[in-house]
Amino acid sequence: MTQELVVLVDELGRAVGTEAKATVHHSATPLHLAFSSYVVDGAGRVLLTQRALSKPTWPGVWTNSCCGHPLPGEPIADAVVRRLSDELGITGVETELVLPGFRYRAEMPNGMVENELCPVFRVRWEGTPTPAPAEVEAYRWVEWGEIRAVEGLSPWAELQLDELDRLGSSPADWPLGDENLLPPAARP
Repeated sequence: MTQELVVLVDELGRAVGTEAKATVHHSATPLHLAFSSYVVDGAGRVLLTQRALSKPTWPGVWTNSCCGHPLPGEPIADAVVRRLSDELGITGVETELVLPGFRYRAEMPNGMVENELCPVFRVRWEGTPTPAPAEVEAYRWVEWGEIRAVEGLSPWAELQLDELDRLGSSPADWPLGDENLLPPAARP
């Protein structure tokens, strides 16, 4: 099996190297490229997932639909599609960029740090997910106005909610983000 790599970036979002995904997250995690996605159904509900209890970062925490890291040279939208398939069995979807410049840093109580340039995508989809147990402990569909009532959301989801709320109260109506505002390492 080949080692999965993440793309390291500088403060301007330019690729500066790679590091193994298995070792990149620690107390001094370098800035790297990631993504978050929100799956929205026809009723305007959002799919939330609970991270598997075996995950090294934020195990058991409820969060947005799917997060991940593009592989070196992989278009970020393709990475979203790949991870939705791997984690939730969701296929045949297209991504819509909504927050091109989202960035966050969060520290777990044990000192492990997330430090990511993390564009956010909307994905429209109908169906029943089939979660991979190594990735997802549970899932649920939630009305957008009820998300903040979910206890213990991931720190990145909490921060994203603030920015997404500014786009509007209906996820289906969020305007598309400008691809030119993506970090250079994530631009098509």
